[in-house]
Amino acid sequence: MSYSMSQNLIPICVTGLNALSGVLDKVAAHAAAKKTDPSVLLGWRLAPDMFALARQVQVACDQAKNGASRLAGIDPPKFEDNETTIDQLKERIARTLAHVKSLDAVAIDASSEREIVFPLGPKKAKMKGADYLNHFVLPNFFFHLTASYAIARNFGTDLAKRDFLGAIPMSIVE
Repeated sequence: MSYSMSQNLIPICVTGLNALSGVLDKVAAHAAAKKTDPSVLLGWRLAPDMFALARQVQVACDQAKNGASRLAGIDPPKFEDNETTIDQLKERIARTLAHVKSLDAVAIDASSEREIVFPLGPKKAKMKGADYLNHFVLPNFFFHLTASYAIARNFGTDLAKRDFLGAIPMSIVE
């Protein structure tokens, strides 16, 4: 049996978004322990021209829901970018997870050769479905997950590689 588009997309999005939610839990605990207003951390960024943590989380969610929706052949749901708290960001992640899990895997699998048209700044771009998944959606998803993790680490949140990886499907052998 061949490895399908949906098998390449859905579990990765689910694992990554669940891990991101866990990172936000640790961010909240760190802010509470340091008696820091969490909004300070949500506005934290690694460089002046990079998105702040809150925006990184929003874009990671957008990559998952928009990419998966387009591959499934449906319009992505619109989420307002108005989250100002950790709880609101966690709710956005939960809505994204529910949406991604609800998509038709067969439709995603059938998209590998279909042309996907998507916004790219003020213009539109197009790619074959497999290229869109492997060269746009997944790299951008991981970029924003990584940036979120790095911002939280930079602020001092106690995180390890396992927090980034999340609940990956593996078992330990001796």
